[in-house]
Amino acid sequence: PSAGTYFVTTDIRPLGFDDGLAFCRSLPERGGVVAIPHQVFYDDVEAGRPLVRWAFCKQVPVLEAALDRLSSGLRSPA
Repeated sequence: PSAGTYFVTTDIRPLGFDDGLAFCRSLPERGGVVAIPHQVFYDDVEAGRPLVRWAFCKQVPVLEAALDRLSSGLRSPA
């Protein structure tokens, strides 16, 4: 449970990606979900490049379905 937000930031490098913008642009086609590239929040774009912001302000069944789509859509980098 969240104590103060409905966003989570993740580092996408362990998934085999290093560019959050490219990763987020590929998400709708690959996994049927969207996320926000963190680099848009940084003056130093390189500092935010491998980070992605996810919103989880949805009902649990919607989040579970998104996770299922992500697990199949992200098996290998584009």
